[in-house]
Amino acid sequence: MINVLLADDQTLIRAGFRALLDAEPDMEVVAECGTGQDAVRLAGQHRPDVVLMDIRMPGGDGLAATRQILANPSLAGTRVVILTTFELDEYIAEAVRAGAAGFLVKDTEPAELLRAVRVVHDGDALLSPSVTRRIMAQLAVHSRAAERPAVLDGITGREREVLQLVGEGLNNAEIADRLFITPLTAKTHVSRIMTKLMVRDRVQLVVLAYESGLVRPGWAG
Repeated sequence: MINVLLADDQTLIRAGFRALLDAEPDMEVVAECGTGQDAVRLAGQHRPDVVLMDIRMPGGDGLAATRQILANPSLAGTRVVILTTFELDEYIAEAVRAGAAGFLVKDTEPAELLRAVRVVHDGDALLSPSVTRRIMAQLAVHSRAAERPAVLDGITGREREVLQLVGEGLNNAEIADRLFITPLTAKTHVSRIMTKLMVRDRVQLVVLAYESGLVRPGWAG
């Protein structure tokens, strides 16, 4: 069962999301709230698998709440998907920096929302290649790193190839096709890279790939 926390200051939106999620046999809304502060408190209380987090809320916005939740060691298994009516680059970039595993606008189709919950619960990132290229290019422009950091010296040549493809927005199946390996092998490489580089999810790998210079803005994936 995937336990979900809803954080949105609009009651009707929360009600719609709850009805949609609770109708699924593998999902359950364990709590809901309308402020960032309550989102942090309830996350600590219920330890949800996934938090659907609005950005603009009273009592601390969703980005601040996301940072606090993901900085809590006891919530290491919690993933946050940002939900907003504003599809603006700065929000997406800040959500990624805050550690969010995904970003969706509120007019997303119901099936896509359900897929998003399952995708991030499985440990993958919810950033399409087009969004990945646009937002990560913005991150790279403002990055302080001009060269690859020494931390990349700890991964193998094959793992660098895999990290580059992750940075370009490819999923495990696409990486497998590109490198002529199995999807399971691609998944294993990604897991090992995360362990070696001490990052919690795929989104952070994408950020690292851009900020280290392993992937450059404008590269095709």
